[in-house]
Amino acid sequence: MLRVLHVITRLELGGAQKNTLHTVGHLDRSRYEVALAWGSGDILDGEARVLGDVALHEIQHLVRPLAPLKDLAAFRQLRKVIRDFRPDIVHTHSSKAGILGRLAARFEGVAVVVHSIHGWGFTPLQSAAKRALFLAAERRAAPWTTHFIAVSHANRIRGEELGIYPPEAVSVIRSGIDLGRFVTLPDPAPLRLRLGLPHDAMVVTQIGNFKPQKAPLDFVKAAARVAETCPEIHFVMVGDGVMRPAIEALVKNLGLSDRFCLPGWIDDVAEVLSLTDVAVLSSRHEGLPRTVVEALAAGVPVVATDVDGTSEVLRDGVNGFLVRPGAVEDMADRMSRLIQDKELRERLARAAPEGLDDFDIDLMVRQQEELYECLSCRKN
Repeated sequence: MLRVLHVITRLELGGAQKNTLHTVGHLDRSRYEVALAWGSGDILDGEARVLGDVALHEIQHLVRPLAPLKDLAAFRQLRKVIRDFRPDIVHTHSSKAGILGRLAARFEGVAVVVHSIHGWGFTPLQSAAKRALFLAAERRAAPWTTHFIAVSHANRIRGEELGIYPPEAVSVIRSGIDLGRFVTLPDPAPLRLRLGLPHDAMVVTQIGNFKPQKAPLDFVKAAARVAETCPEIHFVMVGDGVMRPAIEALVKNLGLSDRFCLPGWIDDVAEVLSLTDVAVLSSRHEGLPRTVVEALAAGVPVVATDVDGTSEVLRDGVNGFLVRPGAVEDMADRMSRLIQDKELRERLARAAPEGLDDFDIDLMVRQQEELYECLSCRKN
């Protein structure tokens, strides 16, 4: 029996968090004893607390921003969790938990330390100084890491190019989804009624946190351009976050209020995709976006920015369109083409689910189990 401790910074609503919760909930209990440590205070905390056979450790001081005093307190708490649980493997996720968790594991002499890259912590939106600091932290933590997991080949290659790890120290394991959930979609009528959408209106959606990474204002600007030539189209942005006031103000200023819906989070993504004719993602950086994979699995053509691992699933002109990040006019053009050309939309929709077998969520868990066994055998 191997003891595995997963450590993640926060349980906000996102792919990394959903997949971490699925992993700790579905590791084979005949082979693994599992614990989870995270910084509490987010929307998915409740899902963690109902994981009955997982040892749960809420780290009060584990926060996303740099906060030296809280970071030191969180580091001490993580060391105590490791001493109490005595894991054979510590598996960290996200930047802050990745640094503090790996350091705590090193201080406590943990034999195997795995770190998942769900997208690098140094991003194009950061200042040069902050980006350099985050990169330096990743390089410093790399020697404390037995093995890395990347969710995309783009992230894997980036880490190799920056000298964070050698090629043999990293594996690609896709961020999984429940593919079967998207084979047959629910009836869209109830959600259309709740959102006040006309029963026959075409709908363009974007799903994601309202934060700078997702560039939600780019989607609103693109929607305004589409609305000029496609007056019957409605837009739905599912999610929430710090940029909601800015989004609401821009929607109003651009005269979109009568056809733009901001319902907050909707738990059933398949239900959202059931009423979606075109899915959009305007992100400035990603690991490999779960929402794109979900839309493709549901047979919905996607327009997304060509960042990080997105092009590994979204094939331009085959199952959707790729545009440069920040290219609002190009995004609007591709959205309009799909809306106005039914034959094109249906052709891309038919191709959308092809080639997604690697994203099966149960395969993701099995691949992690195989990696744990391999790494543990090497240490023994």
